[in-house]
Amino acid sequence: MSTSAAAPSRADLPDSDPLVLSLFGLTVVSGIVDAVSYLGLGHVFAANMTGNVVVVGFALAGAPGFSVPGSVTALGAFLLGAVLAGRFAAGRLRAALVAETVLHLATAGVLFAVEADGAVQYATIGLLALAMGIRNATVRSLGVPDLTTTVLTMTLTGLAADSGAGSRSARQRRRLLSALTMLAGVVPGAVLVLHGQAGWAMVAGAALTAAALVLCHRR
Repeated sequence: MSTSAAAPSRADLPDSDPLVLSLFGLTVVSGIVDAVSYLGLGHVFAANMTGNVVVVGFALAGAPGFSVPGSVTALGAFLLGAVLAGRFAAGRLRAALVAETVLHLATAGVLFAVEADGAVQYATIGLLALAMGIRNATVRSLGVPDLTTTVLTMTLTGLAADSGAGSRSARQRRRLLSALTMLAGVVPGAVLVLHGQAGWAMVAGAALTAAALVLCHRR
């Protein structure tokens, strides 16, 4: 599916639309990715860049357990992915999802093959953050309200601020589902990482991304 600039009609897409369903699925993947990166790769966020800026601040202040190089690697790879998507694949969700699926599988392969420490750890962080940068730039160009797939701050703000607006019930439902789908990725992702199965968590992430790709193809 090739899409250029965000179409106004996307603001009115129902939650049952294949594009919306695919974005919910990608939100689940974001939860898995951040569970793997934060719990398994040295307290680094691969999807949530706000978190990395905060982590860099903690590390610079001398707080133990946080890595400036790890977070800077994530930030750099994420920005590279966003630049690539912005210049070469803006709005091309299928291409972005193919790239993301491949990068998640590559990450799983690394996690299965070797211990993720030292240079390997930074390379793994880079693979995940690169995938998230490509996806974020592409999803941003689609302009579907309340479905950024990685960031919930403004979504939760809208959920609370519009809580008395009955006419916005459809938007409120989508905002709530966005938060729940993120949680639906974080919990199983964290369980797998804590049980030494980070590779399988990324296999699940790749499978869900591929499923989102199929949904987009149907649309």
